[in-house]
Amino acid sequence: MPIYIKYEESNEKIAHLAKNHWELPIQIKELESWLFENPLNLSPSKYVADVGFSIRENACGGGAILSPEAMAIMGALGIKLYLSEYGE
Repeated sequence: MPIYIKYEESNEKIAHLAKNHWELPIQIKELESWLFENPLNLSPSKYVADVGFSIRENACGGGAILSPEAMAIMGALGIKLYLSEYGE
């Protein structure tokens, strides 16, 4: 899975990111990169960014940070962020 960006109502996929990475910090970096590179390719609408991740082995804090700039782009475009946790 890891990240699908799709239209909320039709589930039509727009992008598939971080295909082989299940760790949240890597995925958030990929999502931010995509947002910074592609904001003008989308019109404001209702979208979902579904991030499917697994807990890192021996994780003890820290982790992924979504920047205010990325959140602003998501807000302007109408992108909801879903965090879908998967077991091993």
